[in-house]
Amino acid sequence: MSSPQDPYQPGQPGQAPPQPPLPPQQLPGNSGRAFPAPAGTYPEAGPFGLPGQHPPAKNRRKLWIILAGIGGVLLLVVLGIVILINVAGSATNQARGLADGFTKMVIGGQSSQAYDEYLDPALKEQLSKEAFIAGVDTLEMDESCKPTYNDLQVSTDNGVKAADVAGVITCGGKEVDLAYRFEGTEDLKMTNIKLRPKA
Repeated sequence: MSSPQDPYQPGQPGQAPPQPPLPPQQLPGNSGRAFPAPAGTYPEAGPFGLPGQHPPAKNRRKLWIILAGIGGVLLLVVLGIVILINVAGSATNQARGLADGFTKMVIGGQSSQAYDEYLDPALKEQLSKEAFIAGVDTLEMDESCKPTYNDLQVSTDNGVKAADVAGVITCGGKEVDLAYRFEGTEDLKMTNIKLRPKA
């Protein structure tokens, strides 16, 4: 038999091997209740410093708020660009449509109707219908003539829209320079016109 001071020697009769200590959660007879670790032992430090410490939630919330704000600003910028393109595109299309409608009427021999429908009252005061029709007739245009619009600019100033259209009407071997200006708030009317043989 060994003395109390002697260390345990395996294989000695009458001596039971020592039991390893159980973790605090598995102590016998505690019916599933956890007990704190015995004094002098500490759980391992977590990844953020103190034992069991979780990452601060405020930093993530701030990050999401910043990202949402940036996303909102980008969305507004994209929407603004799309709206601007659509507005500019529709004004350009409107001006091109007016110029094309007027030119086709003049080429087709409907100068009187073009004068009535497209010219602004202020321009009609400066240019009589008779003078307009006589001027168009001197150009000797016919159905073979085709317009080409080289420059089309639209703008808005204090709610008044303006469109400047410039181009050429090609009639076989001759060309006619054209330049129109349309203005108005809703319906644009021609306020300036130039139709003359190309030099």
